[in-house]
Amino acid sequence: MKILVLANFGMGLYNFRKELLEQLIQQGNEVYLSLPNDEYIPKLEKLGCHFIDTHLERRGTNPLKDLKLLVQYIKIVKQIKPDVVLTYTIKPNIYGGLACSLKNTPYLTTITGLGTSVENKGLIQKITLKLYKLALKKATRVFFQNQTNQKFFKEHRISNGETKLVPGSGVNLEKHKYEVYPNSDEDIRFLFIGRIMKAKGIEELMKAAEIVKCKYSNVEFDIIGGIEEDYNEKISELEKQGILKYYGQQDNVNEFIKNSNATILPSYHEGLANVLLESAASGRPVLASRVPGCIETFEEGKTGIGFEAKDVDSLVNAIEKFLSLTNEERKAMSIAGRKKMESEFDRNLVINAYLQEIYDDKKGNSYEPI
Repeated sequence: MKILVLANFGMGLYNFRKELLEQLIQQGNEVYLSLPNDEYIPKLEKLGCHFIDTHLERRGTNPLKDLKLLVQYIKIVKQIKPDVVLTYTIKPNIYGGLACSLKNTPYLTTITGLGTSVENKGLIQKITLKLYKLALKKATRVFFQNQTNQKFFKEHRISNGETKLVPGSGVNLEKHKYEVYPNSDEDIRFLFIGRIMKAKGIEELMKAAEIVKCKYSNVEFDIIGGIEEDYNEKISELEKQGILKYYGQQDNVNEFIKNSNATILPSYHEGLANVLLESAASGRPVLASRVPGCIETFEEGKTGIGFEAKDVDSLVNAIEKFLSLTNEERKAMSIAGRKKMESEFDRNLVINAYLQEIYDDKKGNSYEPI
């Protein structure tokens, strides 16, 4: 079979869908990837994928540029003639879905989160929802990563066809092994992993870090991720003050997770937060905002602590609640978090869900679960 994957950047494909791509290639399929060129393309090509350089502005709202993207997708589908297309993230979902509909090509869409354009009410939201409705009309299957997003699409009559709920992208339990929890109670390290942008709650985190550091000298805040919005000056200022440490974009976050006591994610919205899954799989409690895509990843007081999104006081309270725990209590949370990942979020569960759809009996194929 020829399988075409439409995505917006290589890091997401490599880090969260690598195992699916490997399975498809090992089973003799030709896998084509359409996305912008970046440093992850050589790694994806090394797996055996064919790369199609496709210009895409992940966060732009220029309709002319988006129209060009639709034209690109139509040309790609016409040229490759795939048996099935997989689309991820908003623009590939919308314009890839429209292209597949126009070319009568089967496609599987994954909603990896609503995104700011849908979360924030206004003209952009109305346009996005109308485009989504058109794009998903002929989708073979729409995958959702949390029930709230699935319910939202059904209530707004955007997705009336076949849908399926999967545990996010799952987590590779072999790659993210359980790490022994730190024994020392002298220094407590909180870790943020994510894009440095407002919607990830970076403003609340920086304010909370300033408050906490004034009261607890033994607490450290480590931040990892590319800066996507104008926070360079503020982060540099806080670094000079010793409030936080910024490590930039990192390909391998395992060592940072290993050296931390807990992961913090004050995000406004998520599909299903991979950083929380990876942290919990590694045996680290999570402190996360109580929003869809985060709340599914932890059990309050058992594997993590929740707080209200966009609320600095609530975030500070969650941090202080964690600091009030004994190290044995934190260690118990770390073990319980790992067990939750093993039972509910094994990446193989997600891979099998996609393989089942791709090798649907109607296509005359079968598959062996992994």
